[in-house]
Amino acid sequence: MAKWVTTKRSRAALLIIMTIIAALALAGCGSKAGSNNAEQTNSKPAEDAAAATNNDGQARVVKHAMGETEIKGTPQRVVVLTNEGTEAVLALGVKPAGAVKSWTGDPWYDHIKQDMEGVTVVGEESQPNLELIAGLKPDLIIGNKMRQEKVYEQLKAIAPTVMSEDLRGNWKNNFKLYAEALGKSAEGGELLAAFDKRIEDFKTKAGDKVKETVSVVRFMAGKTRVYHTNTFSGIIFGQIGLARTEMTKNAKDTFVDEITKERLPEADADRLFYFTYDTGDGKGSETEQEWTGDALWKNLGAVKEGHVYKVDDAIWNTAGGIKAATLLLDQLYEIYGVTS
Repeated sequence: MAKWVTTKRSRAALLIIMTIIAALALAGCGSKAGSNNAEQTNSKPAEDAAAATNNDGQARVVKHAMGETEIKGTPQRVVVLTNEGTEAVLALGVKPAGAVKSWTGDPWYDHIKQDMEGVTVVGEESQPNLELIAGLKPDLIIGNKMRQEKVYEQLKAIAPTVMSEDLRGNWKNNFKLYAEALGKSAEGGELLAAFDKRIEDFKTKAGDKVKETVSVVRFMAGKTRVYHTNTFSGIIFGQIGLARTEMTKNAKDTFVDEITKERLPEADADRLFYFTYDTGDGKGSETEQEWTGDALWKNLGAVKEGHVYKVDDAIWNTAGGIKAATLLLDQLYEIYGVTS
């Protein structure tokens, strides 16, 4: 009897011990699984952060006038070597670390000077200061083949450099390139779409007024030019569909014609816009006064009808970027008596 009791107790104890061991084993597995789940859960934000970092630092190749350039991530310290390029980066929400000075202004055009406070001047479009540029430690340089082809190799040794082809009429092509270089193609597309929408609005509201011929004259130191279709204003006029004069339609050079006073009647139009390029020495203004005081000018049909408009050289020609294009369109709304 005692033996049976002892064996029974031993078996009971053994069962208890085995139950405890099994429970501990299950707890251990559960703990390990929980630990693994915790590790997986905790590692996900880190993986997401790493992925975000990799995306931000992802390299892309931008094709441009001088070849191809690899750009990593989103540029933070941009140096711009064209006036229209400066307008592009500002419109895209980027304040450049450095930029070439405006052709007129001290050192910036009036319409951008507030946005350019604190930006380092790195020379002029025709002669950028390479030492100053290098000192800014840029991670992107935006330039133009017409202006800086000779120093391209030196520039790209400083930082990844992207260059547009020319600086004449089609400013939108350059804008798209700069937006791509900045990693802001989507934002750039939205800005251009908004501009195009306003163009269509103006065209619709102006009605038959777009059939009136337009002419563009520029006074400079010692010379006068008529601006045709492959110019900043000409591209915008073309998009609107404004009628051009026979002189412009038949021009051998779609950019400009330099004229003498005797050719002024050829520049006459239903509406005549003119602007003066003056660097501060007064010579451009002297040309303007001489020509607008001449009998040939006073006898132009546009002058007699009161349809001659003096406009800002920076907005209508020299700045050449998206901000100037927007302001030019604003002025057309006003001049044509169209509500925006």
